[in-house]
Amino acid sequence: MPLKIIQNFDGSFTLEPEAKATLFKLLTTEAFLTQLSQQCKCEKVEFTELLFQPVPYSIATPKGMPREFEKYYESNEYAIINVPPNFMFNAKRFNPSRLCAIYRK
Repeated sequence: MPLKIIQNFDGSFTLEPEAKATLFKLLTTEAFLTQLSQQCKCEKVEFTELLFQPVPYSIATPKGMPREFEKYYESNEYAIINVPPNFMFNAKRFNPSRLCAIYRK
């Protein structure tokens, strides 16, 4: 079975105001921030309100994310997480099915 090489992938998306509000509320709950700070082994994390859709690995996107977000990946001051599926479901967000969120440590 041959591999399909993706030359260009559009990772853009828009969030409806209601879905955005729900996602941001879930991503900033005290319990979730505490859990995330424990996993990151830091005192506190802060949601940057930056979300992106993971993209297929390619020569242009070797980290699996849009280029403009790679600076956060390479920095020790930030953590990138997959938005939990139950958060996506609660926000009624099904397309794209996956999003990543960026937190400042």
